[in-house]
Amino acid sequence: MQYNRPHATANWGTMAMDWEAGVNFSKLIQDRFQKAQASVKAAGLGAVLAFNFDNIRYVTGTHIGEWCRDKINRYAICPRDGGSYLFDPAVPAKRVSSPWMEDRMEIPVSTMLGALPPAMKVEEIKRVLTEYGVEKEPLGVDMMELPMLRALEKEGIEVVDGQQAMLDAREVKTPDEVELLKQAASMVDAVYEDIARAIRPGTKENELVALANQQLFLLGAERVECVNSVSGARGKPHCHTFADRIIQPGDMIFLDIMHSFNGYHTCYYRTFICGKPNKYQNEAYEICSKWLSDGLDVIKPGATTADVAEVWPKAEEFGYRNEDEAFLLQYGHGIGLSLWERPILSRRFSFDHPTEIKEGMTFAVETWCGAEDGSGAARIEEEVVVTRDGCEIITNYPSDHLISCGLPGCEVY
Repeated sequence: MQYNRPHATANWGTMAMDWEAGVNFSKLIQDRFQKAQASVKAAGLGAVLAFNFDNIRYVTGTHIGEWCRDKINRYAICPRDGGSYLFDPAVPAKRVSSPWMEDRMEIPVSTMLGALPPAMKVEEIKRVLTEYGVEKEPLGVDMMELPMLRALEKEGIEVVDGQQAMLDAREVKTPDEVELLKQAASMVDAVYEDIARAIRPGTKENELVALANQQLFLLGAERVECVNSVSGARGKPHCHTFADRIIQPGDMIFLDIMHSFNGYHTCYYRTFICGKPNKYQNEAYEICSKWLSDGLDVIKPGATTADVAEVWPKAEEFGYRNEDEAFLLQYGHGIGLSLWERPILSRRFSFDHPTEIKEGMTFAVETWCGAEDGSGAARIEEEVVVTRDGCEIITNYPSDHLISCGLPGCEVY
């Protein structure tokens, strides 16, 4: 099934050049910080103290590599007024690589998830808040270690939820952010062609994962967060992980490729068949495609996530007990510096908590349908940019039919 939606491609190459405009990274850094600061003010906060790696990058335009993710050993302050402030293990290097941070940097304190003794002193954080004049204002925090929370409270600092303010800022993307999302998606477009040619009897699921990782890093990926590779009956119900299963003739194989380029993510499923599909497999793919198309047709500014969820089938209609167990199957999520941002589209949540869809939002929409004979399942996902009157698809590897691979007479052999 062909979606009744336009496709969009990346406009520029991935290298900065003196003869093409490309991504304006200086403007990107400035635009993101200004949006974050506006959200801090709108939320009535004195500042946001960000530990989430993607929030830190959003407010400072800095990065330290993936080795430091999830150690809570790096954080940043986005104040109501003034420039952002960074606590980073590599301040001397940042003075060279990130001159826009000037002298608003110092070494962080942390228990490193308990690896260091839990006694915590946070005088540095309170001093910076005092310098900004917001030490008596609510301090928004996205996530943190409990010892630091208790230490901040002991210093008389009111700690409140800051993640919602950051999500407010990040909800609608700038043109430079959209371009980076398109570039990240174009890398996966290329990798799916390699995967289609690698699928054949005897190939293992994990070999396809290895291939995707190698090709993505060669293309310039910064991080490969995960590659799901699921074949045959492992796809019904969806197990959400790969194994070392050997692909056999007649297997449906679906993959989800999640990587980031310059911080911007993909979440991008495609389904293939090793050999020729039977009627149940074709039916599953066509139904999955229709559900996705129905959802995409609803997406436009002013619609809500509930409007999209309404056109999707109930969990019981595709073999699950309830919406809780079927969560993530007919599903959508914002995508940007994080894999999951606003909005979330799901029958499980969207009716009770609808979110208005706005021009400039970017999100991934994914549907699933199992084959009636139990031989596998179809899974398709498209990333879209919300436009003035609808949405554009930025994931461009063909999905209008189930691509047959790996045996003589197949489409890809």
